[in-house]
Amino acid sequence: MILVTGASGNVGGELVGVLAAAGRPVRALIRDTERFEARPGVEVVTGDLNRAETLTGALDGVEGVFLLGGFADMLGVLDRIRSAGAGHVVLLSSRSVAGGDPANAIVAMHQDSEAAVRGSGVGWTILRSSGFMSNTFEWVPQLRDGDEVHAPFAEVGIAVIDPYDIASVAAAVLNDPDYHGRHLHISGPEALRPADRLATLARVLGRPLTFRAQPDAEARAEMSRTVPERYVDAFFRFFSDGDFDDAPVLPTVEVVTGRPARTFEDWATAHAGAFS
Repeated sequence: MILVTGASGNVGGELVGVLAAAGRPVRALIRDTERFEARPGVEVVTGDLNRAETLTGALDGVEGVFLLGGFADMLGVLDRIRSAGAGHVVLLSSRSVAGGDPANAIVAMHQDSEAAVRGSGVGWTILRSSGFMSNTFEWVPQLRDGDEVHAPFAEVGIAVIDPYDIASVAAAVLNDPDYHGRHLHISGPEALRPADRLATLARVLGRPLTFRAQPDAEARAEMSRTVPERYVDAFFRFFSDGDFDDAPVLPTVEVVTGRPARTFEDWATAHAGAFS
């Protein structure tokens, strides 16, 4: 049995589907049953990673865990995973950790989560991912109102990755001792600026979409309305100050899964309905 945390999210949801399609026993951990669509062969349980004591039943009989980081009591969560007898944890992290400054809140969050996993006494694999293609869903409200999209960091290319590919790598390594103790850096197949993604989305949707580069001051004010200030600062350190380069393309998805990483056009085509 594999427990997938964050099963209602972009990566966790894809992983549940990949495991179920392969006939592997999978248990989906969610906080709200109304946000998760039941699937054949998938056991659904509720729990909260911010409250480790709620995970006892979810961990019963589990041999592998796909784990998100950044929760309040990572040590407590991992202690319960170890006590339940699980032999492998696959942690989703960020490749900003490698050589990153711990004064950056995002780097520190992932570094702390990784350290907790490495010290847990459970076999582990850490997936250090590039930015997600699914972050493009942030544009949905703008596209409901018209054909112009504004976004920050207009000249920054990111080798965005399809969450399906992260899930496919996770499924391949879960409970595989050959991957224990390894950090896998994963990316999408090409570095894209926001305007590049929008041009692809315009072709897929058949809409005359236009891009407006958002000035830093405007972007900071907009982000600060919904994102804690320490994380807003972290993004600006990454992409405005140049502290982190998320553009390098890596072959890891193909090496692990045996097939090329999906393109942004693949992702946009699969999710076109969300932008209608």
